[in-house]
Amino acid sequence: MKLNILDFLTGFLLMNAMPHLIFGIIRLRFLSLFGFSTLGNLFYALANVGAAGAVYHHQYDITSIKQDGIVLGALAIFVIYAITGRFFVSLFQPKHKPIRPDYFKNE
Repeated sequence: MKLNILDFLTGFLLMNAMPHLIFGIIRLRFLSLFGFSTLGNLFYALANVGAAGAVYHHQYDITSIKQDGIVLGALAIFVIYAITGRFFVSLFQPKHKPIRPDYFKNE
């Protein structure tokens, strides 16, 4: 089996979106293409998913995604966490004072 660079790029972009989504939801400052902000990480995660979809569409046509279990599974996890992530973080995050001041209080 030969490595296809477009398949690699699709997977790379999808998996790169996940940490930026998590960092955006938990309001952790992390560098993305759009800076250090929470919204910057969320937009960068969406940009990665959009770019992965564009590469996938170029390679296979977007209608064939329903037969590609790996990409469909990665997208499902992304969407599930995007919808439920804030709830689970608040559920399992211990209630304590932050070590640093909350820089994102006004966002």
